[in-house]
Amino acid sequence: MKGCEYQQIDPGTLSAPPAALPLAVPVPVAVPRRKWQVFPGRNRFFCDGRVMVAKQIGVLPLTLGLIFITSGLFFTFDCPFLMEHLTRFIPAIGAILFFFVVVSLLRTSFSDPGILPRATPEEAADIERQIDTSGSSTYRAPPRTKEILINKQVVKLKYCFTCKMFRPPRTSHCSLCDNCVERFDHHCPWVGNCVGKRNYRFFYSFIVSLSFLTAFIFGCVITHLTLLSQGGKGLMFALQQSPARYPFHILAVCFFSIWSILGLSGFHTYLVASNLTTNEDIKGLWSAKQGEDTTNPYSYNNIFTNCCAVLCGPMPPSLIDRRGFVLDHSVPPAGTQETEPSPFLAKRDKNMEECCQDHLCAAVPGGSAGDGSGV
Repeated sequence: MKGCEYQQIDPGTLSAPPAALPLAVPVPVAVPRRKWQVFPGRNRFFCDGRVMVAKQIGVLPLTLGLIFITSGLFFTFDCPFLMEHLTRFIPAIGAILFFFVVVSLLRTSFSDPGILPRATPEEAADIERQIDTSGSSTYRAPPRTKEILINKQVVKLKYCFTCKMFRPPRTSHCSLCDNCVERFDHHCPWVGNCVGKRNYRFFYSFIVSLSFLTAFIFGCVITHLTLLSQGGKGLMFALQQSPARYPFHILAVCFFSIWSILGLSGFHTYLVASNLTTNEDIKGLWSAKQGEDTTNPYSYNNIFTNCCAVLCGPMPPSLIDRRGFVLDHSVPPAGTQETEPSPFLAKRDKNMEECCQDHLCAAVPGGSAGDGSGV
């Protein structure tokens, strides 16, 4: 029986076991999507981006409910009586005012108030290079304001850390919508949207027409009750004759709302005539401070010209182009996902190792078989 001779073999001459298969890493692909689908603000979009609202619509349903309920009761119970005893133009006037109120409210709530698109990474990096031009190795916080001259008045431009840009004049960042809005006036919870450059005229027409509608309904209800109480019957008799005493409810709603609505309309009429915004008026940006000669650089010094500039100017286009297309690079390809190494790969490598060791033990080199050594 021949004995097996064992020979030391250099492990380097053995073929290395096959490496584990690489993990399937998803590679983002550029997929065209609508801009409203990747919009970074907190707005919500409907009808394929045609309608946009704030994330928090506030008390907009309550506003619509009060308008429709009050107007519905007026058209149902007051108008027939007033048409019979006064004139047939009562319902027509009420319908025209109601139409203006609803259309202006919906245009204010569902339109772009003048949102500015955020800076792209390349634009933000370029702005950062323009800000930090010192080139010093020691860290020093760069200035975050710019000063420009408008009608011989110094105006400061603040840097927006969210949108990564210097805000244009009269622009402010709304914390509720998380957007920079041109000619920002205020965020109105009653309309559920910001009021800015593109929808201020609709907001102003809404509050003015609502003032007229409220005053009109209030006057018609008073007239209705007055006609019913004629002949010495008294107010209580008129209320008892009214179905479910509805005029009293309408009277109460109109009485408590007309003063606030009329006051709001008067305040915004003053702002329009002065070419101011609510934000500027509250902060007192152009009021005289400590004897300084500060004037509003945006005013034309003429009430008629200011009103035309604010309410009758051309409608500026929407800058966010919410129905346009953009390439979204964050979408992984379909059917690709991260996978772990299969357990049978490790088992196969182990079996190959054992098989190699068995063959090495049983192998007899050709040179050692002919040297006569044996049992």
